[in-house]
Amino acid sequence: MTITEMRNKRKKLIETMDGFLDTHKTKNGTLSAEDDKTYKTMEDEITELTNEIHRMERREAIEAELEKPVSKPIIENPMNGRLDNSEIKTGRAADSYKTAMLSALRSNFRNVSNVLQEGVDADGGYLVPEEYDTRLIDGLKDENIIRKLGHTITTSGERKINIAATKPAAAWIDEGEALTFSDATFSQINLDAHKLHVAVKVTEELLYDNAFQLENYIIEEFYKALANAEEDAFINGNGTGKPLGILAASGGAEVGVTAASATAITADEVINLVYSLKRPYRKNAVFILNDQTIAALRKLKDGNGAYMWQAALVAGEPDKLLGYPVYTSAYMPTIEAGAKTIIFGDLSYYNIGDRGSRSFAELRELFAGNGMIGYVAKERVDGKLILPEAVQILKLKASTPSGAGTE
Repeated sequence: MTITEMRNKRKKLIETMDGFLDTHKTKNGTLSAEDDKTYKTMEDEITELTNEIHRMERREAIEAELEKPVSKPIIENPMNGRLDNSEIKTGRAADSYKTAMLSALRSNFRNVSNVLQEGVDADGGYLVPEEYDTRLIDGLKDENIIRKLGHTITTSGERKINIAATKPAAAWIDEGEALTFSDATFSQINLDAHKLHVAVKVTEELLYDNAFQLENYIIEEFYKALANAEEDAFINGNGTGKPLGILAASGGAEVGVTAASATAITADEVINLVYSLKRPYRKNAVFILNDQTIAALRKLKDGNGAYMWQAALVAGEPDKLLGYPVYTSAYMPTIEAGAKTIIFGDLSYYNIGDRGSRSFAELRELFAGNGMIGYVAKERVDGKLILPEAVQILKLKASTPSGAGTE
């Protein structure tokens, strides 16, 4: 008898017992001695069935455990020295490529493995291993305010971005009146690729000292130098041989407020700057300004005598001005006549195009005379503000030429 059949038999027997009680109880609700004996017999039979069912369940569990495989079957081709079936990393992501790059760096590229031939750029440099490239980008974001706030795109060629040159307008019409349609026009912003080189020097003593973390030092020095050059260009670049900066006279942000003074900024002018930016862009807007300008703005008070500046309550978060985050950049102009001293807007509309991957190369003879070895990092990048109205600028009054206004 199978375990299922035994369970069904037990179930029917329990139903029989219930019916037996209903039909054989006396007026006092009890069973006679003979009926009680019959009922006890059925109870004993149910107990025996239950015990047998439990025994069969235990046996099935043991058999199922014995049927399990004692080892994991090989379902793919065995791999040399690898204990799992994870994907093999190739190219710039491979450990062998990273090891070969470090060896090349330590030998000033006199010891170049064939592995590195997988990543040679057009100028003869060697493409940075993917792990290094990721660390460089993370470092650039930490050091470069515009990279942190802007929108970055990785491209393999020139990137064209379509933007609306005209916006549709809604109009009220009478019932039955014909609909009118305005023609929407679009313009294009091109993200090209401008080449940026950064050189780093290392003494020969450190180079041959295996305890010196050469890769960490080079990556840190590269991303700091690249970040500084990028941030300067993203703010002040003229678009010729470098990115077009936010403060560019043509293609940059709009001047929302011109200060009444050439040497000072008032609280009212900062408030006017905030509201010169259209409401949809104020949602994610931030301030960017020089430390010197911050020192001046921290002294400004509102009409009730309260300081407009709001210090951050949580470590790591930016301070706020009129409720909006404030970021500093050493490349923002200071307070002087005609300078564009404050940026306010949604910086996600500043697009940064990274073309391809960064690369390392050696500087063979440049520092040989003083016991130094040089390395150069190269990248190609562009940046443009794709929607000028998304960012507004406060500009100081231009200085009045001496003698102007006199006869």
